[in-house]
Amino acid sequence: MLVVFCPFAAGYFLSFFFRNVNAIISKDLAGEFALTPADLGFLTSMYLLAFAAFQLPLGVLLDRYGPRRVVAALLLCAAAGALVFGLARDLGTLSLGRALMGAIKAFSLWFPLSRLATLNGLYLAVGGLGSLAATAPAEAVVEWLGWRGMFFCLSAMSLAAAVLVFFVVPEKPLPGQGQTLRTQIAGFGRVFSTLAFWRIGLPLVFGQGIYIALQGLWLGPWLYDVAGQPRHAVAGYLLVTALGYIAGSVFFGVASDRLAQAGISRMTVYKLGLSVSLAMLALIAAGVQTGLAALLAAYSFTGISAALAYALLTPLFPPEMTGRVSTAANVLMFALSFAIQWAIGAALKLYPIVDGRYSPAGYTAALSVLVLLQLAAILWLLPLRAAQPRL
Repeated sequence: MLVVFCPFAAGYFLSFFFRNVNAIISKDLAGEFALTPADLGFLTSMYLLAFAAFQLPLGVLLDRYGPRRVVAALLLCAAAGALVFGLARDLGTLSLGRALMGAIKAFSLWFPLSRLATLNGLYLAVGGLGSLAATAPAEAVVEWLGWRGMFFCLSAMSLAAAVLVFFVVPEKPLPGQGQTLRTQIAGFGRVFSTLAFWRIGLPLVFGQGIYIALQGLWLGPWLYDVAGQPRHAVAGYLLVTALGYIAGSVFFGVASDRLAQAGISRMTVYKLGLSVSLAMLALIAAGVQTGLAALLAAYSFTGISAALAYALLTPLFPPEMTGRVSTAANVLMFALSFAIQWAIGAALKLYPIVDGRYSPAGYTAALSVLVLLQLAAILWLLPLRAAQPRL
């Protein structure tokens, strides 16, 4: 188990670090490159756009060639992206590096479905450690090496992770081996035409899509501009959200599997976690600052419950389609995150910017729209009593 878990976990750690680190260096980038809010949102979201654009081909590649070779190749791209980002001298080069930076599949090949939520939860917890490292620890590295020096180090770490995945993870026969490429691509039509995929998947798409957009960028500026926090305090609050994410990953993964054995379905846990997360997001949108650390921790802790959708979706389809099921959900989630990160910046640009701070009214307007979108997705899910049997 460890020879599979640890190498992929190393790559996942770096993936989450890349995804979230711009929240710490956003003011550095905006100052050095004279970026508008829309520029900053677009730059940060390039990671998500590239990730979303590659998800459907990735599903085919994972089912056809397996995670060992595919993930190793992607980590090499991430290493190149971090190097380009660190050397950048203009917005275009920054965007290219960010895009290049952009494996739950592995667990579905090695471990039984009865343990999938637990293993996914532990895997996401490692990703949460990457988010945690992208807060106060990242700020300390930036203070020491500068943001460019930090990305040179990340490039070397990504290269090392690629070598680890390729040479340590064993091969395993793939359920879809022998299928034609045309058959594999056609499998996406089967996924997207399944109503249960949309009813279960959309709360994941909105719940995690919004969280990624906020934790990866806009929560940092919100803490500066709305809560009036200094830089070191912003890093501390982002650390709190990362800790909440880690704790929630383990809790919802382990608890959902154990409660399922006790007769309480994963669907029930999924709905409950999503509902509490929505309530916390609504409080953030309203600008509530009383008990801010607890509020942010509760939002990130319950927000990760959206990832239970993967364990709910996987049994709906044959084993040879697990890579495509996950990436079908991911393409929607990361495309939405890209749109949200850019759209929040565009919305803030409509409001006055005073002394480098964006308007609290702009944040309220943008976040309120996100609350309504997530509410609509949850309301469509609630009547669904249980996952349907495998097709």
